[in-house]
Amino acid sequence: MEAARLSRLRWRCRRGMRELDVVFQRYLEQHYVAASPEEQQAFEALLEEQDPVLLAYLTGREHPQDPQQAYVIARLSNPGS
Repeated sequence: MEAARLSRLRWRCRRGMRELDVVFQRYLEQHYVAASPEEQQAFEALLEEQDPVLLAYLTGREHPQDPQQAYVIARLSNPGS
């Protein structure tokens, strides 16, 4: 994976909420490179969402419509996966 792309994604993982920063950065560092192209695309689509929506997903108050995004949210919510 090209370093410039990862650098851009790392910047996009910086959110307005520190809790989200930690969760998204951890996923990027631990899972993104080995993820399938579909999972990578779902992760990148999630980065387009607003912080309150992401927080609602991560706390289980809301669920993404897209199954791939729901899978990524599950991985984000369970760091050991």
